[in-house]
Amino acid sequence: MNTETISQKNGHHLNGFSAEDIGDDHLFTSLDTPMKPNAFEMSNDEKKQRISILFSEIMDVLGLDLTDDSLQGTPDRVAKMYVEEIFSGLDPENKPKIALFDNKYQYNQMLVEKNITFYSNCEHHFVPIIGKAHIAYKSSGKVIGLSKLNRIVQYYAKRPQVQERLTNQIANELKTVLDTEDVAVIIDAKHLCVSSRGVKDDTSATVTTYYGGEFNTPAKIAELQNYLNN
Repeated sequence: MNTETISQKNGHHLNGFSAEDIGDDHLFTSLDTPMKPNAFEMSNDEKKQRISILFSEIMDVLGLDLTDDSLQGTPDRVAKMYVEEIFSGLDPENKPKIALFDNKYQYNQMLVEKNITFYSNCEHHFVPIIGKAHIAYKSSGKVIGLSKLNRIVQYYAKRPQVQERLTNQIANELKTVLDTEDVAVIIDAKHLCVSSRGVKDDTSATVTTYYGGEFNTPAKIAELQNYLNN
């Protein structure tokens, strides 16, 4: 859009700063992923068709030859990847169905599922966030299948994200599903918007945490960290 960005043209500011002022700062404005009210009026097939057309235009603007055998299928592949894979967490139809079971073993200590690998995408540059999530909870009388913990992480990761929001979304989902405040979520991730562009720091990582209920005490935090470090 010539010399004006869309956000500048619309007069969009956040706390008095323009999008250009904010630059690479990772800000987010709400716990919920920002979605349009009519986000699901278009079918997935229609979305893929539209994305393919638009991505073809991006490639064309970049000067790429779309008649080349290696490139001509790229717009369709990208569209399919966006809708069916890396942004599939935007569609509530893909939310994992969770079944709970009675805690028949009467296990009343923390349960920790660590090193859950996830791939997400930074909502500011649409480049990957790669990391591991660690989850802990204490049963309120029900337990959840271990694989479902992984699926909850993947569901919220598969959308344009900010790590702080991702951490809280996973925690809130677990609290709702498990009917307990005793939940902890720790995310350790590398942001390619930091390592592959901008400041180009390939060694730094970002850690975010959520400690709820009994986990929000120095003793429980230390106990959890001991499990994660062993």
